[in-house]
Amino acid sequence: MRKHRLDVFSLIAGTLFTVVAVLYLVASLNDRAVNGRIVLPVTFIVLGTAGLAGAVAAMTRRGRPAELPTDPKDTP
Repeated sequence: MRKHRLDVFSLIAGTLFTVVAVLYLVASLNDRAVNGRIVLPVTFIVLGTAGLAGAVAAMTRRGRPAELPTDPKDTP
C-alpha cells in the first residue's frame, strides 16, 4: 500500500461527524434531546478551523520559493 499525506481537514471532519452521530444516538437512547442551537454552530466553527488548519498545513508542506525568478532583461 502506498503512503499518502495526512489530510487534516478530512480527519477532523470525519471525527466531528462521528462525534455528532454518537451524540444523537446516545441522546435518543436515553430519551433526551440534543439542542441544535449549540450543535450546528459548533460544527461549523470546528469545520472552519479545520479548513484553516488544512490550508496552513498544505502551505507549509509545499513551501515558498526564497525569491521570485527575475527576468534576464532586467539585470544590468
